[in-house]
Amino acid sequence: MTEPEQETLSGVGSPDTLGLDTLRNHLWEAADILRGSIDSADYKNYIFGLLFLKRVNDRFDEESEEIADENPVSVEEARNDRDLHEEFWVPERARWDHITAQDADIGAALNKALEAIEDENDEIAERVLSSIDYNDKERLGDKVLDKLVTHFDKHRYRNADLDDPDIFGRAYEYLIRQFADDAGKKGGEFYTPREVVQLIVDCVDPDEGDRVYDPCCGSGGMLIYSARHVAENGGTMEDLSLYGQERNLNTWAIGQMNMLLHEVKDAGIAKGDTITDPQFVTKHDELEQFDKVIANPMWNQKEWSKDWVEDNEPYNRFTYGLPPSNRGDWAWIQLMIASLNETGRAGVVMDNGVLFRSRSEKKIRKPVLEDDLVEAVIALPENLFYNTSSPGCILVINKDKPEEREGAVQFIYAEDEELRESGVQVYEELSNQNRLTDEGVAHIAETYRERREEPHHSRVVELDEIEENDWNLNVPRYVDTTEPEEPIDVSEKLDELEELEAERRETDEELMGYMEEMEYR
Repeated sequence: MTEPEQETLSGVGSPDTLGLDTLRNHLWEAADILRGSIDSADYKNYIFGLLFLKRVNDRFDEESEEIADENPVSVEEARNDRDLHEEFWVPERARWDHITAQDADIGAALNKALEAIEDENDEIAERVLSSIDYNDKERLGDKVLDKLVTHFDKHRYRNADLDDPDIFGRAYEYLIRQFADDAGKKGGEFYTPREVVQLIVDCVDPDEGDRVYDPCCGSGGMLIYSARHVAENGGTMEDLSLYGQERNLNTWAIGQMNMLLHEVKDAGIAKGDTITDPQFVTKHDELEQFDKVIANPMWNQKEWSKDWVEDNEPYNRFTYGLPPSNRGDWAWIQLMIASLNETGRAGVVMDNGVLFRSRSEKKIRKPVLEDDLVEAVIALPENLFYNTSSPGCILVINKDKPEEREGAVQFIYAEDEELRESGVQVYEELSNQNRLTDEGVAHIAETYRERREEPHHSRVVELDEIEENDWNLNVPRYVDTTEPEEPIDVSEKLDELEELEAERRETDEELMGYMEEMEYR
């Protein structure tokens, strides 16, 4: 096993919290314990099963202490009174102290613990926890499992201990990338850096009472950040409804766990292919619509089910046309538009090709612009994403533009050297990956919200000009992205020229003196 792939993200955390870097190293060490016992492609399932078991136990203990603080009961009484727990109930045979007390048949104890959690909690009755078999003694003996359990006992995973609310979704993606199903190749699942998620959420601006939807939600990070955004802006999450759909069953399970363990109780995470089997439909078999829609679909998705859509599409989601069968970007954008209510706003991160590709994609882009649905295009710096160096872009869609924003699109160029020179560092260049800074996220979001125009950074463009550019949305067409030349101080340059001229005259005189000494004619 080689050293873990280094990722240049902020993730150390404060001294009192668990950061992503620490957790990644911890998971890598867990994989090292499993080396030689099972195939590396299976590491992520065994590791994440134990990580979840420890996490749910720590959250259960944390909630028990919270209950004891608010009620006339002891912590131990709170741990044993199911009626007091609003979140997970962890039965005794699934509790961490029971697992650590085992010195034989540890695999059987782990299997029973995961089964018990599924049995006792309706919210996870359909999950895939119990599909992992820890009791395969030919592959995993008690010695290996004891080391693994002891290893996971090193850290505490309460909500108060976490540096990032979606740290477990990020940890799962790390495991996928490090130990992919395809014989050591990198996993194909695409993860959105949290700074990009934060930027999308800040632009879309979910509010209390909103219904927020992510049609390809992965581990639920965008939904969790939406809930946190509401809380940080003085709202309550009680009326915030979150919805997501994910076709990968393992990732869907992580999304469900993320919602429940972060106390986002009114969340519906459905499983299945959103294009061929959308789960959020009304009782009248119409597509549900939402206040806010956010997503990072797979870029340039091949085999996005175009043939199925042509023959079966029941919800009229693709009214602007169908993109090529081997590139589903504009299918996802249209799906998001169709999922917005009359006043809804959406944010989607995509490959830059959606902005300028021609043929069938231009035929879709043109009427979307003519219907005045695109509010902003944000060109991101390159090399932000894990499995591509492509820069990517964010499209902000708005079905209810304010009057002052009608008939125009705001173009924002995030990779602006002038901003850096003026003291705003939008992103930082790290060893093998760039990262948006918190300052950069705030500046870009504020530029969008205030519709601010800045040279080399942001410009509001009327639709007439976009039409003149053949409906091309490539940001450098509208924002001067060339680096400005350094200003020239003419008087300083003239002084330098005079000095050079004086030096030339002095050199000429010396040369003539040498020639006379040599009697050279």
